Amino acid sequence: MNELPIIQKTHDLIKWYVPILNRLPRDHKFMLGDRIIAGLYDLLEGLIRVRYAKEKLSRLADLNTQLDLLRHQTRLLLDFQLLSDQRYAYVSQLVNTIGTDLGGWIKQQRQQQPA
Repeated sequence: MNELPIIQKTHDLIKWYVPILNRLPRDHKFMLGDRIIAGLYDLLEGLIRVRYAKEKLSRLADLNTQLDLLRHQTRLLLDFQLLSDQRYAYVSQLVNTIGTDLGGWIKQQRQQQPA
């Protein structure tokens, strides 16, 4: 399937991260875990939708905010000692790579806008 790299990376992040989130202790799974999972699926859906949208820039900015929320929620998992340092480093790297791609897409869209 010929997919945008950012969409494939988000798909891969979900595939890796959701099983870990589903194993969180009950008192964290149903609040923080479910929020992160919903945010991941919303991010993927948003990226797919923006790919076909005419007005991309405002939608991309919203997705950038969503990605920042995901970063903070993931850091909370580390703070609560629900995620090992190694897994936190790995997921942070994945999220940062997606963020870099998203930033590039935003920059490209800004350059295409008439002055």
